[in-house]
Amino acid sequence: MTDQLCHLVVDGNEVLEFKLVRSTEDLENDEVSFGPEMCHQVFGENENIFGYTDLHIRLYYSAASLQTYLGIEYTDKIDPSKSDGMKADDVEGALKKVLAPGYVTNLDRFVSLLEKDKSFTPHGRLLHAFTVTPDEGSEKRTFEVYYCETSTPGFLAFHERLQTFLLWYVDAASFIDVDDDQWTFFTVFEKYLSSEGTPQYAVAAYATVYRYYAYPRHLRPRVSQVLTLPPARKLGICANLLQAIYSHFVILPEVVDITVEDPSQDFQRIRDYVDAKNCETLPAFQPAKLIQGFSSEMASQACAKFKINKKQARRVYEILRLKNTNTSDKTAYLNYRLDVKNRLNAPYQKKKLEMKKLQKVLKPEEYAATISSTGIAETQGRLASQYLALEDDYRRVIHRMETD
Repeated sequence: MTDQLCHLVVDGNEVLEFKLVRSTEDLENDEVSFGPEMCHQVFGENENIFGYTDLHIRLYYSAASLQTYLGIEYTDKIDPSKSDGMKADDVEGALKKVLAPGYVTNLDRFVSLLEKDKSFTPHGRLLHAFTVTPDEGSEKRTFEVYYCETSTPGFLAFHERLQTFLLWYVDAASFIDVDDDQWTFFTVFEKYLSSEGTPQYAVAAYATVYRYYAYPRHLRPRVSQVLTLPPARKLGICANLLQAIYSHFVILPEVVDITVEDPSQDFQRIRDYVDAKNCETLPAFQPAKLIQGFSSEMASQACAKFKINKKQARRVYEILRLKNTNTSDKTAYLNYRLDVKNRLNAPYQKKKLEMKKLQKVLKPEEYAATISSTGIAETQGRLASQYLALEDDYRRVIHRMETD
């Protein structure tokens, strides 16, 4: 029976189709389709869907207001009476738990909702506008970044639809508590001309930032969730979004610094790029100063001008020093590597000192077991691989800085 049912198990990622629909023509245009990167947060850890033949799930959003259409199609469905009571997975039930209320399952109804997008204007206050030329010879595209709070009229209903994208692209994503008025939102829209020649908007990216309290009367904003939707990737949008967030907060005297919550490797590289580009303009980060090592002057200037915390300022220093180091000069390159490795090695050195103290109070066999479990002996190999991975990340940031 199990073998006979194998063909009824499909990978949820392969049967899901997304679209950001700008016009009715997009409904038939496969080029605007995109898929999820994960679906375990909706369909379970193995990401499988059981019980259907030729299953196809369509999740279409109107590009501006994100009115949502859910279409579930299949040619056949398992019959419990013929399969020992085995039932097909409740696909719509799983999606209903995560989609914003008000989604439609009738395509004609969705088409009528598309009309609303013609009069849509982004919620909130315009912070920043920028243009992108994707390829040589292609037309410029214009994007705008808007700032919203939980009190911004109409925004929370829009955000309820927008945040559903997190589940398909951000691992361990969770919906935020919008009853907390310390949340702030930054949304990016592409502004384009419709076929009638009127300005229209399409969602491209967004970020949430929480304003943490810092004693006595200060704020420490933390960038929480950042997502660029697949159709708008590889255009430099996330870097512009992060710069807009910085620009909004750095001018506020009550802001101590701006932090990031558990950044992914990709986002950390974007953050490094933006921070390094900014700090490159500061006196403390000029080549003659960089060669002398990381200094309190660097930390204070990075914080005063761009609200960058000390840990990130040190990382920026390492990127800019590598950028200004002639790696063909063996001595200069060696000095750079040692400087970074000393920083990476500091936690291990601290651990070593703690182990020395333990050695005095533990029995030899207990100490040997502790050494084994903490992996002290593997430190050197780990340090070398850690450094190589870090330098690789730094070089990618530097390459982007030099090719901009």
